[in-house]
Amino acid sequence: MPSEKLHAEMGKYNEELVKAGIMLAGEGLHPSSKGKRIQFSGGKRTVVDGPFAETKELIAGFWLWQVKSMEEAVEWARRCPDPMPGEDAELEIRPVFEADDFGEEFTPELRAQEDRLRAEIEKRAGK
Repeated sequence: MPSEKLHAEMGKYNEELVKAGIMLAGEGLHPSSKGKRIQFSGGKRTVVDGPFAETKELIAGFWLWQVKSMEEAVEWARRCPDPMPGEDAELEIRPVFEADDFGEEFTPELRAQEDRLRAEIEKRAGK
């Protein structure tokens, strides 16, 4: 578990992200020992309980940012407090898919469905 100092540093960092208007969401995740995986093979689905010791890399948390470019995301990530003091750690930055990334396969009907779902999510969240 993070120390009080790391909680304070991350809290300050998150405040900077919110004040800059780029943080949309961010959460820490429980260890893989509390998780499950669903494996897909053909039409079969198998549930596997954590922990996932064979995994070399696990996600411990996430932020969802809205930035102008990958370069801006890198600038913000470089400012992040060390998430694992005394150990090696890394942050991975990946873009979120947008409708135009899917090409013609994302038909107007599928786009309309996506818009309806997003509106319903916002409605349920009270936005």
